Amino acid sequence: MKHLHLGEFEELVLLAVCGLGETAYAVPIQQRIETRTGRAATMGAVYAALDRLENKGFLASRLGAVTRQRGGKRKRFYEITGAGLAAVSAMRQARERMWDGLEWQPSLGLE
Repeated sequence: MKHLHLGEFEELVLLAVCGLGETAYAVPIQQRIETRTGRAATMGAVYAALDRLENKGFLASRLGAVTRQRGGKRKRFYEITGAGLAAVSAMRQARERMWDGLEWQPSLGLE
């Protein structure tokens, strides 16, 4: 499989799906991203990222059961695929290599 680019927000979505396990659908994914990062995430951005990730083969989805609370609408649950795990792992390794050996210099503003 050729390497497919993973954007920053897509990485956050994949990590949220991993953290949520079987309860991973759009609303808790959005909430986990906002809670863990302090970053606002619109539902539109979450849905767009989920769609891109599924098209790339990094996520798989399934429809849940019909519920009365949702007026008969089913939730779409997501799970990370082997390719998704490989992609998020590669991103982590790349970030760690970038941080490795970085000197804390005042000119970098990283004090």
